[in-house]
Amino acid sequence: MSARARHSLLFGDDHSGMGDFDLCGALRRIRRSADLSQRELATAAGLSPSAVAHAEAGTRDLPTRALARAAAVAGLRLVLVDGTGQETVGMGDDTVRDLAGRRFPAHLDTRHSDQGWWHGPHRYSRYRPWYTFDRDRWTRDKYRRRHGTPEDHQLPQPGDSPADRAEVRRREYWRQRSEERERRFLAGDLARLPDAFLCSCPPRCDELDDYSRRPVHAEECPCLCELG
Repeated sequence: MSARARHSLLFGDDHSGMGDFDLCGALRRIRRSADLSQRELATAAGLSPSAVAHAEAGTRDLPTRALARAAAVAGLRLVLVDGTGQETVGMGDDTVRDLAGRRFPAHLDTRHSDQGWWHGPHRYSRYRPWYTFDRDRWTRDKYRRRHGTPEDHQLPQPGDSPADRAEVRRREYWRQRSEERERRFLAGDLARLPDAFLCSCPPRCDELDDYSRRPVHAEECPCLCELG
């Protein structure tokens, strides 16, 4: 069975106007552009003469890397194009990865681990990853409806660690508290407050609380303050 026949059997012939890839014609174009015979092209691209001959006759496929080498001999390159004929670049190799250095699934979206992550105070014995993703498309699509569809996986940036991001939230929290206190002071509201309150939270509370919602306290905290 020819390469074209196998492709049609596996994927069908309807590609919404995209058309099948003509490997035979591509090889002939490469040879004509480079002014090479099949044997000469095979030698220049590091292929066997029979591989080029069979691929050009449509009786055998040619690996993509081998075709790319053959195209490079003629000063050409392989590209992906969309339905309008615009070139589409491949996904970058410098996007975020998991703790084992593996790429995340291409069809899913990456995000910071503190965005909707299940890792709560009851699971702090586990190391928190910097990035995560949702395995099911339903959850992925929920985020896409809310924030839009990202063009690609995110790129690692300075300050992406959970600790750095928590510190940014803490600074923002206290900045807002300071501005609110100044506003209340200028409005005269603080004159009616009782004596100053001294927080006695242990350091463990700061480790658990990222200041993104209601205060979080350690079990041994004697303060349990709820400052508004």
